[in-house]
Amino acid sequence: MNEVNKRLQEIEIENFVWIIYLILIVLSFYGNSLEKKYFLNQNLSTKEQYRKITIFIFSIALIIYFYFFKDSWDAWKNLTYFDTEKKKNFTTLNFFASSLILIAGIIFLYIAISDTELETEIAFT
Repeated sequence: MNEVNKRLQEIEIENFVWIIYLILIVLSFYGNSLEKKYFLNQNLSTKEQYRKITIFIFSIALIIYFYFFKDSWDAWKNLTYFDTEKKKNFTTLNFFASSLILIAGIIFLYIAISDTELETEIAFT
């Protein structure tokens, strides 16, 4: 596959990811309304619904983060001696940033699963 076709395919995947993000944003709004109801009414079933939605949101986000981590890992791994220093630097920075985002996603999912009393406010970003 030539470079242009590969880049176009990546853009199509990114467009699909943006649609998923929009869905996650809508779910986040719904989750926030459930969280608000829980704090106002102390309804335990509302709390559990909120927790399940939050876990779902961060699980899907983690899959997306992993996809971009893997993509940046492949790009970094495939750098050659002939690539420009600028490309090497940006590819390395992209891999580093993707790694940190993946780590953050793992931590956020851990918090969403473990914080059964909703003591920590986490946000989908």
